[in-house]
Amino acid sequence: MYGVRLWSVRRARGLNAFYRGFESMLVRLHPFFESLGYERLERPVAAVEHAVKGLLFDCRMCGQCILSSTGMSCPMNCPKSLRNGPCGGVRANGNCEVKEDMRCVWVEAYEGGRRIPGGVEAMSTVQFAVDQRQHGRSSWLRVAREKGCEKAAARSGDARQAPP
Repeated sequence: MYGVRLWSVRRARGLNAFYRGFESMLVRLHPFFESLGYERLERPVAAVEHAVKGLLFDCRMCGQCILSSTGMSCPMNCPKSLRNGPCGGVRANGNCEVKEDMRCVWVEAYEGGRRIPGGVEAMSTVQFAVDQRQHGRSSWLRVAREKGCEKAAARSGDARQAPP
């Protein structure tokens, strides 16, 4: 898994471009998802998401994915679960202070971010702490719901927000 995770970071530009198209498709499918019921879709979509992202990114299914903001390096792989940058213990060779044989996920994030247009700048956005209630839930469906509701509200001139 670790080798595939590093492969994904090296291909961050292509994976990010693919995800942008995939996200656009998910948002377009919002009315369909809404008619079926997001809760009904949660379990099967989360299972597929876990399989795909687990393989490519060693995903921990936090439900609040920020791969596009971290150069396709999942910060949840950090032994300290740091979502806003490295700790003060990154070794001189770029490895983690806790797991000596693992590259710091934030060193990898920076490398991946350099490959994505605006990727390094995106890492400066402060991320909220992980909401543990979202663990195991699909971030794909969350994005589809949030952005789909925003798009529908913009069309209708309504300022309502997506349900949590």
